[in-house]
Amino acid sequence: MASKAKRMRYDSDGSVKDPHKPPPSLVVHVRGLHETIVESDLIEAVKGFGKLSYVVMMPRKRQALVEFADMNGSSSCVQFAQQNTILVGGHPAFFNYSLSKKIQRPEGQDGEARNENHILLFTILNPTYPVTVDVLKTICTPSGEVLRIVIFKKNGVQAMVEFDSVDSARRAKQSLNGADIYSGCCTLKIEYAKPTRLNVFRNDGDSWDFSNPNLGRDDSRRQPLLQDPMNNYAAPVTKPLPYGGGGYGEEGYEQYNDGGGVSGNGAVAAGSGNGGNGGGGSSYDSYADSGYRGSWPSSRGGREGQSQGGPGGQSSYRRGDSYSSQPAAPQEDYNNGHGGPGPAPGNQNCVIMVYGLNTDTVNPDRLFNLLCLYGNVVRIKFLMSKEGSAMVQMGDSASVGRVINNLSNVQAFGKRLQFAVSKQAYLQEVHKPRSLPDGTPSFKDYSGSRNNRYMNPEAASKNRILPPCKTLHYFNAPPKMNEADIRDLFARCGGHPPDEVVIFPSKSFTGEKSSSGLVQWNNKTDAIEALMFVNHAEVENPDIYSDGKYPFIFKLCFSMNPISDERHGKE
Repeated sequence: MASKAKRMRYDSDGSVKDPHKPPPSLVVHVRGLHETIVESDLIEAVKGFGKLSYVVMMPRKRQALVEFADMNGSSSCVQFAQQNTILVGGHPAFFNYSLSKKIQRPEGQDGEARNENHILLFTILNPTYPVTVDVLKTICTPSGEVLRIVIFKKNGVQAMVEFDSVDSARRAKQSLNGADIYSGCCTLKIEYAKPTRLNVFRNDGDSWDFSNPNLGRDDSRRQPLLQDPMNNYAAPVTKPLPYGGGGYGEEGYEQYNDGGGVSGNGAVAAGSGNGGNGGGGSSYDSYADSGYRGSWPSSRGGREGQSQGGPGGQSSYRRGDSYSSQPAAPQEDYNNGHGGPGPAPGNQNCVIMVYGLNTDTVNPDRLFNLLCLYGNVVRIKFLMSKEGSAMVQMGDSASVGRVINNLSNVQAFGKRLQFAVSKQAYLQEVHKPRSLPDGTPSFKDYSGSRNNRYMNPEAASKNRILPPCKTLHYFNAPPKMNEADIRDLFARCGGHPPDEVVIFPSKSFTGEKSSSGLVQWNNKTDAIEALMFVNHAEVENPDIYSDGKYPFIFKLCFSMNPISDERHGKE
């Protein structure tokens, strides 16, 4: 059977067009855009080459078309990209001439009139903090009157905002698209929505009809017989947990249903012997009162300053410009929400189900090394009745969201990791945990670990929430640690030695108390596995006065800046 010939394009002289070598055009085709890139990021990256006429984003294909006003702009862009890497929003992208001579505009003068609507679709990228109707109304009100808001979380965090007019929606899209609600996170990607009216059935944290403030209120509901026990100071009782919100019973009585539910030979009522009301909180309280504030004495191993944070100021970090009138970032309770094993009132869904673990290699410490980048880890328990699964209690629900958004479907040790929110409110301590194949215990408590990086607002602000990538930033290493030492450390701990290493030069004439830099692998999987092996590895302190008692804790996190030839000083 004769194969069907591929359809070819021809020039006016009859010669075949080569799609890899298109002729010069006003339109530049952009490929390989990162999934978080919005239109404003692309405009910021190419506006220096010349005046722009039109931009079309194709987010599903991670591509875009950019039309310049003249040939000088497009040729400058393509010629520069052939010899250099153009970063769009901090990520490399590929630029070449498009086969199109001009971008076809929709009907209307401004190119978007056919699709314009008074309802906008908001997609919130990197939602580190909760986004509520109050937050959206605060940032949208300067552009016009907001009528209704609906938030839904089927595909990440998205929302629809209905304005009083198309002009108000247009102003909001122009001013907010690509902006960060909070510094470095909650980036807005805004498009015109298709519905002509939003249907709101109840006013709550996820939906609101501002034209009907009493929507969904049930005035006929009888008043409770007793006060809220949390506010009744005369009664020294704690607020009971909802049914099914307790902890766990003994190891032998656990039965896991649908990856999250637990029944201990029947339903477990809140406050019963198998559930409890949070228990085990005293260990965390004593740790919080011990005076530890995230740093060791500066003369002992160089832990001060960077011990709890992320990469600090060593590598640049760029996201969309922050919204100028942004609301204040939510203040979190770092004594309860970020540490204690007992659930704080109203702080539910802090436990994650983890699936696809290679238990021959992964243990609680190595899983902690990965999850601690996205929030405080309180407890980790590997499930002996369900091989390859574990339950992790995070410090708060925001940390749970960060883990699921950034780590779902990543590959590690030949398995694909899956994460889901558990039905349980917290993990109860296991006094006699079973052993994993490598001999380590299947349960471990990290509520007092100094390697948690979100113990207070100052430490939390140093972290950069990034998805896994092939480049890692290392810090808190001995000041004279060289490239050979770094490769040897990764090999000794069981990880893949990095393919490239860059050591940041010292910024002090008197010498640094620690060193930092970048390490990079050829693929993301090797980097993830290396991080799980080597993060928080102890490195001998070269200080002759330390007597080996205060080793450096070698720390790693993902970096958005890949190692390029320029950083090596190569041509």
